[in-house]
Amino acid sequence: MKYNRLLCAGIAVSLLWVSPCPILSNEQNTSYASPAPTKGRAYYEERGDIVWEVPTHRKLIALTFDDGPDVSNTPAILDLLRKYDAKATFFVVGSRVEKLPHLVKREREEGHEIGNHTFLHSSFQHISRNKALSELDQGQASIVQATGAGTHLFRPPGGSYNDSLVKLAKEKGLKIILWSWHQDTLDWRKPGVHRIANKVLSNARNGDIVLMHDFVHHSTQTVEALKIILPELKKRGYSFVTVSELLSNREKPDGLIEVNK
Repeated sequence: MKYNRLLCAGIAVSLLWVSPCPILSNEQNTSYASPAPTKGRAYYEERGDIVWEVPTHRKLIALTFDDGPDVSNTPAILDLLRKYDAKATFFVVGSRVEKLPHLVKREREEGHEIGNHTFLHSSFQHISRNKALSELDQGQASIVQATGAGTHLFRPPGGSYNDSLVKLAKEKGLKIILWSWHQDTLDWRKPGVHRIANKVLSNARNGDIVLMHDFVHHSTQTVEALKIILPELKKRGYSFVTVSELLSNREKPDGLIEVNK
């Protein structure tokens, strides 16, 4: 009986240490595991440390694109945005910016916003301060080199964050921008054009920040989905704005603690 009790206790302890998230094999999948913050969303959101969406009565939506630029998808997306008089925010990876600086320059010249998405798209779940600092600084430098100006927006790969990263972002003058939980299109999984489009259209709300990607290896599903999303939301009366424009239309909710000036 004593042996059985000890065996059960050992199994229980082992189960407590099993990670709830699967170990994924490639960089893109690994970086999009669930974030593991040290405090809940409400703590950071109330202080303005991290933005998931923006409370507003105006019919405004911010489309955001991660991991680019890409030699084919990025120009196609820019052409569609121009066709529908839409502005967006591109969270770029510095190592890709260095290879395709003209596309990032075009993004800014056409009125879109650029955000820092690190230099190598390294996961921030287990990262030293020095490595995180290097990722931020090199990412910023690549944007400056391509466009002549830096950015004040930062999106950590996979949405991973903690107190240390929030503090570091503040030190570097960066605002952490994530996305509306109901507007994660999961387009990097290549779920199909209509699934991507339906995710956005079925959940569209004022102040949404939509997560998409302009770099998904061997996939044009996001481009094709935008051909459905843009005209439909425009017909519903929505305007597509940059993250900074969305923030400028923010209506202060009850209980907001203004500490991140």
